[in-house]
Amino acid sequence: MIIRILSEGQFEVDGETLERINILDEELMQAIEEDDEARFNQTFHEVVRLVRSGTELEHHQLSESDLILPASDTTLSEAKKLFSEHPLE
Repeated sequence: MIIRILSEGQFEVDGETLERINILDEELMQAIEEDDEARFNQTFHEVVRLVRSGTELEHHQLSESDLILPASDTTLSEAKKLFSEHPLE
């Protein structure tokens, strides 16, 4: 799966890494719902670390992203706004 981190680039991650990201995604959504900034920061940074552990695609290589993450310095309030404007279906 190809995941883009805004303002960084694209990374290809394997299935095992994607499974770990999916588990953390549930924790992220809970942290956002509960307005838990410490938990959000810790979990989001772990997701970003996992994505970065994948294979970075060359910047000149244009590939469609399967998933797009906000920039790695995204705050809880920015994430809440993002998900309120573009809810997951």
